[in-house]
Amino acid sequence: MSAREEILAAVRGALREADRTEAPVPRGYRTATPPDVVDLFAERVVDYRAALTRCTPAELPGAIRQALGPARKVVVPAGFPIEVPGAVVAAVAGASAGSGDAADLDTFEAVVTTATLGIATTGTLVLDHGPGQGRRALSLVPDVHVCVLREDRIVPGVPQAVAALDPARPQTWISGPSATSDIELTRVEGVHGPRTLHVIVVAS
Repeated sequence: MSAREEILAAVRGALREADRTEAPVPRGYRTATPPDVVDLFAERVVDYRAALTRCTPAELPGAIRQALGPARKVVVPAGFPIEVPGAVVAAVAGASAGSGDAADLDTFEAVVTTATLGIATTGTLVLDHGPGQGRRALSLVPDVHVCVLREDRIVPGVPQAVAALDPARPQTWISGPSATSDIELTRVEGVHGPRTLHVIVVAS
């Protein structure tokens, strides 16, 4: 047997031994549930410089009005679950009220949507653009985004969110208001999306 064959035989033997003795690697960290996902989500949302309100279903209309602040020209997507007084519903808006292109949407001060999921460990909102959420541009162009999320739609982490989402649907993941920094690390908000994000978490 040549030196090369001896070395290869030793390697093969070591690999066979490793296969027999290798212990399974614990993966529990991927599915561990934080002690209180709602509190953790709220904490992370605020860390990202978004505003946060927690309320009951009965308090939701008032919470939305307060979150909108001085905004008077408001758009909501078709299928939004409650009436927002004075708001234009995107699906039935005429050309003068916003037919969907960026120029029309830019005339609105605020948008109110729901979200499909919230991710506790990252404070992220996930929209899959179904009823109550509208097309992606709707949540990206107006300067204020008020997003309503039920507590029972908050999952612990990204693995649970990916498992719960339909990969065939479009998705927008939002962590705080739109922001960027230049080479001197000067933070500028509102460059790629809403300058203000207000998350309303509704008790289930």
